[in-house]
Amino acid sequence: MAKRDYYEILGVARGGSDADFKAAFRKLAMVHHPDRNPGDKDCESRFKEINEAYDVLKDADKRAAYDRFGHAAFEQGSGGAGAHGFGSEFGSTFSDIFEGIFGMAGARRATSGRERGADLRFNMEITLEDAFVGKTAQVRLPTSVTCDACSGAGAKAGTKPKTCPTCQGHGRVRHTQGFFTMERTCVSCQGRGQVIDDPCPSCSGSGRVTRERTLSVNIPPGVEDGTRIRLAGEGEAGVRGGPSGDLYIFLSLASHAFFQRDGADLHCRVPVSMVTAALGGEFEVPTIDGSKSRVKVPSGTQSGRRFRLQSKGMPVLRSKQTGDMYVQVVVETPQNLTKKQRELLTEFEKLSSQDTQPESAGFFAKVKDFFGTKAGSA
Repeated sequence: MAKRDYYEILGVARGGSDADFKAAFRKLAMVHHPDRNPGDKDCESRFKEINEAYDVLKDADKRAAYDRFGHAAFEQGSGGAGAHGFGSEFGSTFSDIFEGIFGMAGARRATSGRERGADLRFNMEITLEDAFVGKTAQVRLPTSVTCDACSGAGAKAGTKPKTCPTCQGHGRVRHTQGFFTMERTCVSCQGRGQVIDDPCPSCSGSGRVTRERTLSVNIPPGVEDGTRIRLAGEGEAGVRGGPSGDLYIFLSLASHAFFQRDGADLHCRVPVSMVTAALGGEFEVPTIDGSKSRVKVPSGTQSGRRFRLQSKGMPVLRSKQTGDMYVQVVVETPQNLTKKQRELLTEFEKLSSQDTQPESAGFFAKVKDFFGTKAGSA
């Protein structure tokens, strides 16, 4: 029976690109693969036909020969794929496609017994003052360290690990089912490629033991809430002499009784008396560096007004810049007045005019105009 045209088999026009041929083969192979259709001889025959066509058309030289001579180019031992090429040629053709689909290419790399240790996280709370000046903190944490008895090898003194006889040191074993080859982690060595006949009694063959360590952490000035500090190689020790992981210190800032932080700027609210706001005055406020600054309040200051103290904020991390400090005054309304105080305030109210309270006078004037307009329109 005459062979079908390879382009027709894959459903790709002549002159198609390599990507077109690969995409067509991937689609057809997923549908007709024998593992998806067990016992279906038609699918098996169809799959061989698809593989044969793709093996020729994916190769530029073979495709050129096929375009010129057709199937005759690969007959009588000319080196084509043919049905007889299904064994070895399929091993590379089909594997290339499905390794790209399932990401199995990396699984073929040989492994070693050395495994990197896990990274560790430590949460540390510091004060705003610590974040301002920086500090060196001591951290105590239990973690895995290299076993001194076996120097991390995991084997008893005088012995050493040997190559796993099951996977020959690759860490993975192959299993063939029909036309499909799978790789799995070796159960004998758990993917390490090595086995230990005489494990170290101190670490039971892992090459590491658990101990409490004390580390010094340098916290630079200007750190913010959520800053992460990495200590390379201070995490868990690696398995059987592998490299250690890293330790990450996550900083959080405790709330402050006086300041609120916004980036490099600091904010605080200071209550002032009605008299000070009306007549003017001054007061002192503490700053984050431990000193004091004087704030002058001009007469007629309204509640909510902010005063800026330049360069009295937080340092910017890893720079020479410094933020500012903002002081917001809140005018406090008098409470628990005496009879005399009430009389004085009543007298003051009688003597007040639009000039002394322009904002409230202007507001109520607008209200009066608003209702006057509504009445006129009615």
